[in-house]
Amino acid sequence: MYTPDTQTMEAAILAAHQAHFAGFDPAPLPALQASGAQGPVYLAARAACARMGFIAADAECLARAWQTRTDHTGTFTAAQWPVDPEDFQLQQHTTAFAPCPQQLGLYAVLPDAGWVGRLAQAGVPTVQLRFKSDQPANIDAQVRAAVAAVRGTPTRLFINDHWQAALDHGAYGVHLGQEDVDALPADAIETLRQSGLRLGISTHGYAEMLRADALAPSYIALGAVFPTTLKRMATAPQGLARLRAYAQLMRHYPLVAIGGIDAMRLQAVLDCGVGSVAVVRALVEASDPETTARAWMAAMP
Repeated sequence: MYTPDTQTMEAAILAAHQAHFAGFDPAPLPALQASGAQGPVYLAARAACARMGFIAADAECLARAWQTRTDHTGTFTAAQWPVDPEDFQLQQHTTAFAPCPQQLGLYAVLPDAGWVGRLAQAGVPTVQLRFKSDQPANIDAQVRAAVAAVRGTPTRLFINDHWQAALDHGAYGVHLGQEDVDALPADAIETLRQSGLRLGISTHGYAEMLRADALAPSYIALGAVFPTTLKRMATAPQGLARLRAYAQLMRHYPLVAIGGIDAMRLQAVLDCGVGSVAVVRALVEASDPETTARAWMAAMP
């Protein structure tokens, strides 16, 4: 097998993809790993992806995927971005969380149970209670009220963070960030899996998608797609080009795009291949949230 030198391959990857993934400053080159493939394709892809602005952990994932694909096919191909699950060694799970529909539709992220009830009555198919409090009694009351608010409707209710309350009160599912998953007690994941509760996990790039895949969640959230003022993000907005690549790789999961999505951007986001769009401000700050929700739902598949 003929393999070009590392610099030639790096230049070829950049020529093929740098314009497509434009808009990011170069990132520091990730430290070489002590184990695993470190062939010339790996080194070239690692350097090229860092120059295109992928953070170290993501550049590492892409480099390993590029090397794995080259090893499998016997050919280095610069023009084809890695999007095959086997190149990233994604899991083939025998046990997984309870499934969600592939198309979760409009996904409203809401601050309290009152909002949950309003949007459930408006027909929003998926809602998340994101209630912020450090008072266990208040959390318990809000989760209980939210579960009651969707009862008798087809709305799927996810609870952000408060997994024990979601379990106690029979919510449809729970949504966790990566840091929340890391903080779970050792046996909590298996408890949640065995309960039948659906699990959604936030991700912000390749490394986090691979970590989420190891748990076989019910859906994966991808973001933040665009800038958002709702919370401080550890990573830059990912943009549409990266979202499309993420959606191709994780296509075997229900996918939810989140972060700064408004009505003008909705179709472009859906065209990236996600089955759901999560919305916060576009609904809770609307003058008529129910009418706004119905307009969004009419625009979605």
